Amino acid sequence: MTIADYDAIVLGAGAAGLMCAAVAGQRGRRVLLLDHADQVGKKILISGGGRCNFTNIHTRPEAYISANPHFAKSALARYTAADFIALVEAHRIAYHEKTLGQLFCDGSAKQIVAMLLDECAKGGVDVRCGQPVGAVGHADGRFTVRFGEQDFAAPALVIATGGRSIPKMGASGFAYDLARQFGLRVVEPRPALVPLTLGGDDALFRDLSGVATPVEARAGKAAFREAALFTHKGLSGPAILQISSYWRHGEPVTIDFLPAAPQGWLTAAKRSRPRATLRAALGAHLPDRLAETLADRLALPGELAAQTDRKLAEAEAQLARWTFRPNGTEGFAKAEVTIGGIATAGLSSQTMMAKSVANLYAVGEAVDVTGWLGGYNFQWAWASGHAAGQVI
Repeated sequence: MTIADYDAIVLGAGAAGLMCAAVAGQRGRRVLLLDHADQVGKKILISGGGRCNFTNIHTRPEAYISANPHFAKSALARYTAADFIALVEAHRIAYHEKTLGQLFCDGSAKQIVAMLLDECAKGGVDVRCGQPVGAVGHADGRFTVRFGEQDFAAPALVIATGGRSIPKMGASGFAYDLARQFGLRVVEPRPALVPLTLGGDDALFRDLSGVATPVEARAGKAAFREAALFTHKGLSGPAILQISSYWRHGEPVTIDFLPAAPQGWLTAAKRSRPRATLRAALGAHLPDRLAETLADRLALPGELAAQTDRKLAEAEAQLARWTFRPNGTEGFAKAEVTIGGIATAGLSSQTMMAKSVANLYAVGEAVDVTGWLGGYNFQWAWASGHAAGQVI
């Protein structure tokens, strides 16, 4: 059987794979980009509500979680958010900042996929989709890949097949199986940027499904001040998704329901509105259903004037550190990304190449680098893909 030869084979036509293939192709490399899905960039297309939160202008290494927190620094420094923005602008894609440095297309995520495909075309990248990736081998300095009924070979191979999040989009543990095949260690993958589920006494809060409010959420040492959303299963919203990446099973999550309120605000409310109830005082700052539920839990009946300052201070403190004990998450099906993955200890932070296997690379979500919500994970995909694309 004839085996088609290339300079590099990139497995996975998502954000990192497309970037890597485009950069390498434009360097004159003969690149084959393979994906089992029927089209490229499927996760790009659904991101940001279909408008693709393609980067974050505040990207910095501290916004990433990894067993080695320093690993991402090199790639992020050499291909920045400004570099990707320049590419977007060169393709005349209109965009806007939504909040907290998050950049979205004015139009559609399809524009980002089209841009990346155009960049691949400029480099003569051979893009093939819609067939299963079969056996991957390595001998005599060449990697071989079975794709559908065909065999391909190249001296360089890039693992860009992502993590396990959103399996309905075709996500799997393929990257980890392949890494282990070549002797690379894998940090146990788990869901990240994922809603948390509640049980026990906390399950009563599920009656608030659909209610959202700005909060400060904490898990361990991590804290995020954004919106939280109550769901029929538990807690979601940006603040919760952010801390889910830091939360570990069995640990508590604390919520400050009034993070902007000054200390002593409840006793001040007693002075200014002595005949108001606690529910009314909370209702001035929170959605009605949430105010009612919290007031019922705090159990301070009657008017504020009837409460001692000490009791009001205690209630205020509880509202600032309301403790939930999630019983789990909604899993990879609802996780935006995967935390964990191919261990960075076995990779070069400069090139993304495996230290123990020459010309084997891993990029994007397949690697143990996970960003915050809001375009950070796309920026890691662009930066890591670019780093590998410059050297394969």
